[in-house]
Amino acid sequence: MRLKYVMSEVMVGLWRNVTMTVAMIITMAVSLTMLGASGLIYTQVKDMKAYYYDKIEVAIFLKPEITDEQRSTLEGALKSDPMVREVIYESKEKAFTKFQEMFADVPAVVDAVKPGQLPESFRVGLANPEQYQQVREAYVGKEGVDQIIDQRNLLEKIFNILGSVQTMALVAASVMAIAALLLVGNTIQVAAYSKRREVAVMKLVGASNWFIQAPFVLEAVVAGLLGAIIGGGLLALGKVLLLDGSLQELTDLLTPLSWGKVLIMLPLMALAGTLVSSVTAWVTLRFYLRV
Repeated sequence: MRLKYVMSEVMVGLWRNVTMTVAMIITMAVSLTMLGASGLIYTQVKDMKAYYYDKIEVAIFLKPEITDEQRSTLEGALKSDPMVREVIYESKEKAFTKFQEMFADVPAVVDAVKPGQLPESFRVGLANPEQYQQVREAYVGKEGVDQIIDQRNLLEKIFNILGSVQTMALVAASVMAIAALLLVGNTIQVAAYSKRREVAVMKLVGASNWFIQAPFVLEAVVAGLLGAIIGGGLLALGKVLLLDGSLQELTDLLTPLSWGKVLIMLPLMALAGTLVSSVTAWVTLRFYLRV
C-alpha cells in the first residue's frame, strides 16, 4: 500500500510540474550526453596512443656521401641495440617508389622530384616508443647520419588536439551538470512547497522522514533515468550519423569506435544521473522541509 502511494505521488508530482520536469530531463540529457562523449573521447585517445605508439618508426636519414662500410656499421649497431625492435633499410630507389605511391594523386609533386634525390634511410621500430630521445642521442652525429625524424612529434600534436576536445567536452559537461543540479533542486523545492500542507499533516501523524521524502527523491531519479536514456540515444545517433556517416573517412584514420563502448556508457550515465538527482533532491529536502 505504501509503495503504491509513493509511486502514485511520483507520477502526480511529475505531471503537476510538467514544464519544469521536461526542462530537468532535457538538462540532464544534455549534461549526461556531454559527459558520455568526453568519456568516449578519453577512451579513444587512450586506445589510439596504444595503437599508434606501437607502430611508431624513427627514420634515420643517411648522408649522400655515406660509404658502404659506414652503412654496414650503422646497421649492425641498430640491429644489436636492445632499444631497437626492427630495422628496415630503405634505398633511394625504394624511397622514390614509395613517394610516387603516396603522391600518385598529385602528379605535379611527383614530377618535381627526380629519382635519386630522396635520401636512403633506416626505418627503425622501437621496443619502447617512449625511448625515442635515448635512440636519438645514441645515433645523432654518427658517421653517415644526416637527420633523425620521429613520427611521434606529429602524433603528439594530433593527440593534443583530441585532448583539448576532451577537456572542452568535460568542461561543458561540468557546466551543464551544475545547471542540472540547480534545476533539480529548484524543481523539488517547488514540488515540496506545493505539497507543504500534506507534508505538515504527514509529520503530525508520525510519518517517517523517508516516507515523506521518497516521492520527491523518486521524481528526481525518474528524471535522471529518462535523461540518461535520451543521452544514450543521442550518443548512438551521433555514432550512426557522424562517425559512421559523414565523418567516416576521418574516423577511418583513427581507431574505430565500437558499439560496445557506446552501449557501456548507458548504464554509467544512468548511474550518474540517478545518483546526482537523488542526492540533490535529498539534500534540498533536508534544507527545505527540515525533516
